[in-house]
Amino acid sequence: MPESFSGATRRGVLHVAAASVGAVLAGGASREDLAGGKKIPIRFDDPIWNREAAARLQADTTGRQVYGRCSGVVTGVRPGEAVRPLFGFEVFSTIRVLRQKDGSYQRMTKETIFYTDPKTGDILDSWKNPYTGEMVRVVDVANDPYNWIIASTMQPPAMPGLVTTGQAVPGGKPYLLHWMEFGPDYVVLTEDGHGYYKNLLDPKHWPRESAGAMVQSSELFRYFVRKADLEDPAKTHLPHQGSWVRVQPWLPWMLMGQTPGHVMYDGVFSSSVELNNYNPQVLARIKAKYPQYLTAPTTWYGPNYSSIEHYSREQKPAPVK
Repeated sequence: MPESFSGATRRGVLHVAAASVGAVLAGGASREDLAGGKKIPIRFDDPIWNREAAARLQADTTGRQVYGRCSGVVTGVRPGEAVRPLFGFEVFSTIRVLRQKDGSYQRMTKETIFYTDPKTGDILDSWKNPYTGEMVRVVDVANDPYNWIIASTMQPPAMPGLVTTGQAVPGGKPYLLHWMEFGPDYVVLTEDGHGYYKNLLDPKHWPRESAGAMVQSSELFRYFVRKADLEDPAKTHLPHQGSWVRVQPWLPWMLMGQTPGHVMYDGVFSSSVELNNYNPQVLARIKAKYPQYLTAPTTWYGPNYSSIEHYSREQKPAPVK
């Protein structure tokens, strides 16, 4: 919601080359195509092609880590009034994909979210809630790890608290994503998810933080990728831009309890193999408070915990007024 590599050894260069060749072959290009520099055919209905395209999009199939960034605004939505901008947000993530013997990929991530003043862009440590007039303490999001498997079949979702082996589960439906050609030069990938699940912040114990016994949420992703990059066997990481929308209950540190309404994140994202063009304040915050988040995982570990579960483990209920 994302190290520069110099002085590579001969062994490292050979490893990168081998991984690139393997990814291209799995994506449908023959050895003759590769030798001749031919394009990777786009095959939206091929699970293997979808697996390879997703791995190239999420990170770099050579195993090199990728930095992700998403910036935007969080708005408040309440019945009977206009939507209100509340604060900005900055997501920084480090991502790595590692190819397994069965052709699947471990997609491994660390991610942070910081909230910002919409006028100055400064990272917030406290915030005056315009709905209540109360000054509240802002809580950063820091998730380590958030992992899942990319395979040629659909895999179980990366549920909070779920410990997995890091290996693909056999069977399941073919891994087919929602692609659309967008004019002659671009392809759009749509990934939407809608959830309704038990709130880990029980309102009996978290009366000011919890929006209720259940959580209703939606996440909407749009990836914009150049068709020429998808077809290029040298692109082990696919440059892209995209949009992210998330609808969820009030953030717990807003201390809105079960007040009717919700928040909506609306942002744009991209990624880079270089640590550049990132918000200097965000990088300074990470280096000072979360230096381990500058490096993506190199081995699979878990479990995955959601930001709500981290909150329940690390914070204490606010006093009831």
